[in-house]
Amino acid sequence: MITKIGKTAIELAKNITGVFSLLVSILYWAVVGPFKGKAAARQSIFSQMIFAGLSSGLIVFFVTIFTGIVLAMQSAYQLQKMGAVLYVASLVAISLCRELSPVLTALVVAGRVGSAIAAELGTMKVSEQIEALETMAINPVRFLAVPRFLALFFMLPCLTIIGNISGMLGGYLVGVYSLKINPDLYIQTTFKYLEIKDIYTGITKSFVFAVIIALIGCFEGLNTKGGAEGVGRATTRSVVISFILIILADCVVTAIFYFSKI
Repeated sequence: MITKIGKTAIELAKNITGVFSLLVSILYWAVVGPFKGKAAARQSIFSQMIFAGLSSGLIVFFVTIFTGIVLAMQSAYQLQKMGAVLYVASLVAISLCRELSPVLTALVVAGRVGSAIAAELGTMKVSEQIEALETMAINPVRFLAVPRFLALFFMLPCLTIIGNISGMLGGYLVGVYSLKINPDLYIQTTFKYLEIKDIYTGITKSFVFAVIIALIGCFEGLNTKGGAEGVGRATTRSVVISFILIILADCVVTAIFYFSKI
């Protein structure tokens, strides 16, 4: 029993060290420049941005618009008892911008893009394509990890903004067509209580979530072992670990903004 715990602790410490080492390597190559003399790298970055951003936009739109609809209906149920149904507008907007939109968007992207990164890199690892890159003096982190990292880092905040807008649209539909709130009054109430801090809190979270998703996906993919079965395990671990770390990071960042004067 003690031996098993010790092995687990050692393995956990090894993985944490490996993730931080990968982060340092990615940041180094991102600063040095994944573009320098690498036309293929430039094309890879933009193709990853399309895959992580544009291809995920429709999913994020539907997830957040339905979330806004549900949030508006649930909050209206309570606010109607207090005669404050008008404040559904501000409640939906603040809840989405600060919390729901960045978290839900990150979870969607982790399930779709993070798993794809782990599966793709894991397949390359078990088929020895990564070793072939090293043989040709091509750094795998620079060529494979950095484009995916940069694509997620820039596209996840954009998806979060889309989530904010579509979620508020869902609340608007409920507020105007179900609760019979005047459209102009609904929009005015939405932005009357929505502050800049509410928006950049959610955007800051999305940057943190992007780093988590890209790091975990790349780490699991680059360290895959055991053939096709190993690829499946790496993909599953990537999604599960990303989900857990996203919720944990959300708690930490929320606490930082809550207790600070930022």
